[in-house]
Amino acid sequence: MFSATNLIAGIITGAFGLGYYVYGKKQSRMIFMFTGIALMVYPYLFANSTLLIVIGLILILLPFVFRD
Repeated sequence: MFSATNLIAGIITGAFGLGYYVYGKKQSRMIFMFTGIALMVYPYLFANSTLLIVIGLILILLPFVFRD
């Protein structure tokens, strides 16, 4: 169920998520806030390591693709 890869990926994406959320809240940028919340929550929903890493990378790059 949980492996070391899943745990490390969850910690890294959670750290990015917290950073995105804090940045989005201070700068009033909703895309960063919602992406931060998604980055903190999604590791609980997926158990596949490859899927976890791919979705994490997509979510990390998402605010830079959809700029204001």
